[in-house]
Amino acid sequence: MDQEGRWGLLLTSPYLIHFLVFVLGTLLTSLYFSLSNYDMLNPPEWVGLKNYDRLVHDPVFWKALWNTLYFVILFVPTQTFLALILAVALNQKLKGLKLFRMAHFVPVISSWTVILYVTDAVFNPRFGMANTLLTQLGLDPQKWLQDEVLVIPILVLIAVWKGVGYIMLIFLAGLQNVPQDLYEAAELDGAGVIKRFRYITLPMISGSTFLVLILSTISTFQAFEQIYVMTGGAADATAAGGPNNASLVLMLYLYREGFSFLHMGYASAIAWVLFVILFVLTWIQVRLQKRWVHYE
Repeated sequence: MDQEGRWGLLLTSPYLIHFLVFVLGTLLTSLYFSLSNYDMLNPPEWVGLKNYDRLVHDPVFWKALWNTLYFVILFVPTQTFLALILAVALNQKLKGLKLFRMAHFVPVISSWTVILYVTDAVFNPRFGMANTLLTQLGLDPQKWLQDEVLVIPILVLIAVWKGVGYIMLIFLAGLQNVPQDLYEAAELDGAGVIKRFRYITLPMISGSTFLVLILSTISTFQAFEQIYVMTGGAADATAAGGPNNASLVLMLYLYREGFSFLHMGYASAIAWVLFVILFVLTWIQVRLQKRWVHYE
């Protein structure tokens, strides 16, 4: 190896060491744990595929998987659509738009503890504003986060409100890179607002849309903190995911099995199943991008 190669290896060694120890090392360790019976108190005991066999026959795992898919199906399209609409509206050249952009981004930088207090003020079954409004309209009050049917839609609504500002900025960046002369030429040809949006805006920001879909899907499958906090995990970790496991998602189930019940081997198996699901979904999205994503 010449001197230039040695300098290159020296300069990249901090990242290489970090990758080998904290990324590749932890991945291989978790894979070994997934094939073992491990409670973090005693040495791992090799059990082969028993943890994965237990997953297949575990109704709580399938419940958590369905809840995760339900969360993804509701969250990803809703957030993407609202973020795009907001980005288009805030991309106009009007006074005061910087203030509105900042206002939409404030929830993004707020902690989930702060969001919890805001949510409690709205959806508290006893004194929340939502039930107060329903009562004034002559409707029955709801239990909201304590209702098995409503809990995931409400959690999706809260997550969209908190995260839409970040996705909006990605769309804004894409919109500001669309050449204005395309709009001017289309307008001269008699194209209306809807046609310009459909045939110019959407194709030109398809790269941003693809990025948003990838990021949103991955982040939603990894959703943990918001559900843990909103469903009472801060007070009792085993209560998180309620009521009756109606909001239990894979990451929360993984945490509960690994750190509440010390079933670290089983939790590692859940983690690897989650990894495989995310890998397959991302691979499918990457393969399909050739049909609708256009790069300049």
